Amino acid sequence: MATSLHHLSDYDSTKVPDASNMCFGIIVSEWNPEITGTLLEGAVKTLQKHGAIPENIHVKVVPGSFELVYGARQMVLNGGYDAIIILGCVIRGETPHFDYICEGVTYGIAHLNATQDIPIIYGLLTTNDLQQAQDRSGGRLGNKGDECAVDAIKMAKF
Repeated sequence: MATSLHHLSDYDSTKVPDASNMCFGIIVSEWNPEITGTLLEGAVKTLQKHGAIPENIHVKVVPGSFELVYGARQMVLNGGYDAIIILGCVIRGETPHFDYICEGVTYGIAHLNATQDIPIIYGLLTTNDLQQAQDRSGGRLGNKGDECAVDAIKMAKF
């Protein structure tokens, strides 16, 4: 569904399982920190709202969005997580770099989801400009971090 038709932070909290016995890994990109920082805040706050305790939310930082796949894979290998969330932001520029990064991360996370036993939640913003990223990281369209946290809890229970 297009974000313009669905506020990212709106959901029916009665349909979210209790997360008090769940452990989550979050991989967040340093690139575009004003965006990824608010995505992370939203994800952590929403996980805790549904019962996750701070000690069971492990955050690791990677330099850029392309490294999110490696970070997620390392968390899978280390084990102990009920779900992993990746958070990043790629803003279209003047070169095809945007397309390569977005496609690579998307393929990598899809591959991990198809081959591993725990869900990896895709929280990569792929926007045309900074305003679109701000709108989706706590702005007028909500926070993708909130949505990813809810998805992580639901998929961990799946």
